[in-house]
Amino acid sequence: MSDGDPESTTAGSRLAGYDAVVYDLDGTLVELAVDWDAVADAVLDVYAEHALIPPTEELWDLLGAADDYGIRDEVEAAIADHERPGARESALLPLGDRLTGIAAGADAGSHPPAGVCSLNCEEACRIAADTHGLDDALVSDAIVGRDTVETHKPDPASLLAAIDRLGAAPENALFVGDSQSDAVTAERGGVDFAWVSDLLAE
Repeated sequence: MSDGDPESTTAGSRLAGYDAVVYDLDGTLVELAVDWDAVADAVLDVYAEHALIPPTEELWDLLGAADDYGIRDEVEAAIADHERPGARESALLPLGDRLTGIAAGADAGSHPPAGVCSLNCEEACRIAADTHGLDDALVSDAIVGRDTVETHKPDPASLLAAIDRLGAAPENALFVGDSQSDAVTAERGGVDFAWVSDLLAE
């Protein structure tokens, strides 16, 4: 699948070449008001409360190791406790603003069905969408967080789940993100990828 008409001047017309578009959330559509260093400290506290020696101090690696230590639920809760208020206090980013404008405008039909694939918990994704009026631009069932399916980015299962819920095939979908992890997720899932900066430059 190509990236659409190279002469397009809006993200909506460019994305019309796809059957579905999935967006990352934090750093792509919104900016969560979260101190991630504080989140990592909270997760380290969970390890300490269970008298466990953490294998790393990197937040997402701590989450990945939580299953092995039998503390997945506690670690998820510690992260989500920061994400939910951070979603309520989040800032709408330019691409998120553009998406809401397309959904509300006369050219709404030019944008394919859209969903979210995020490393944030699903509840935080939904709070952010509701806070900024992104609900009309997103298919509710296709909002996929790290806890929606069994694995999370960069494993492609969450991205493929969002695409499937949008009724599309991976080869006919586009994933839009802001990180190398997003790019790797798309590559592993056989899905085209676009950087946020590339869409905003159109």
